Amino acid sequence: MVQTINAITPLAEARVILADHFDLKYSKAVERATAKVFERVREKIPEIEWAFYAPLIFQINRLKAEKDAIILAHNYQTPQIYHGVADIVGDSLQLAIEATKVRQQVIVQCGVHFMAETSKLLNPDKTVLIPDSRAGCSLADSITVDDVLAMREMYPGVPVVTYVNTSAAVKAVTDVCCTSSNALDIVNRVDGDTVIMIPDQYLAKNTAKKTSKKIITWAGACEVHETFTAEDISELRHAYPTAKIIAHPECPPEVIDAVDFAGSTAAMIDWVKTTRPARVVMVTECSMSDNVASETTGVDFLRGCNICPHMKRINLENVLWSLHTMTEEVTVPEEIIPAARQAVERMIEMSRKGD
Repeated sequence: MVQTINAITPLAEARVILADHFDLKYSKAVERATAKVFERVREKIPEIEWAFYAPLIFQINRLKAEKDAIILAHNYQTPQIYHGVADIVGDSLQLAIEATKVRQQVIVQCGVHFMAETSKLLNPDKTVLIPDSRAGCSLADSITVDDVLAMREMYPGVPVVTYVNTSAAVKAVTDVCCTSSNALDIVNRVDGDTVIMIPDQYLAKNTAKKTSKKIITWAGACEVHETFTAEDISELRHAYPTAKIIAHPECPPEVIDAVDFAGSTAAMIDWVKTTRPARVVMVTECSMSDNVASETTGVDFLRGCNICPHMKRINLENVLWSLHTMTEEVTVPEEIIPAARQAVERMIEMSRKGD
């Protein structure tokens, strides 16, 4: 019987299966080839564990060239993926923009499913793979096409700005996408004094505080960020009185009001690298803090984060298996590609305008 790795295969079993196809021994050649990566992550990954990860990283990087593949990884991916095998890293906006420039024929999306769909929308003739198709998103699951059409009927003529954390089908029935990086700019650029902004209620509410336009919201939320409270920030201030606290705008408004800085994942990274506080708490997904810490010296990163269970479905084992078998391929129905792609391309075009 042919053994395969699927979404429910335990990691230990996956490694046994992979060992039938790849040399996963920690050799001197592997050590040399991955030495620079280890230097970046040694504060987050103990040396004893590196011997486990390094052969996988080595084989993935070797196979990328063989398969004419490129790996796009979100900031929430683990350090071994973010620093070890990713060719392009960033937030949703950065990954969407970079996806339009990809020359390779195969894109491996280390992120959640809507990100892979976005890459497919922008590269319909390329093969887009996601190592685990169960890597979903609470925001994307919170709204459907029928929900959007019902809102359009309730508010005729009002433009719909849709967060990229949505399915391609939802994007196809909206006017323009946005990310947390450009939400305010997109809202201000669309016509009219009223905007429907879906599905993240907190991103919409935090954006509404910065614009004169009326924003109609939807009751969606990110399961990583919605659980943070103002009381959490107060406790962090008490525990770390000298630390700066920064948060993502998917957090509730009372959290954003209580922190020192709020912005997208890219903006948070830029803020830390530019401001260089002695101590910082990043109120967001835990791996992001680890990844930034590996790139930033002289800043003490303190814990105040949550883990995204969907992002953590992606691991080195299923990335390697995905490249080896060219699975799981992400497809988008042809009939919705033009409209959904247009919504994403409008966002990218608006984001590039300086006037």
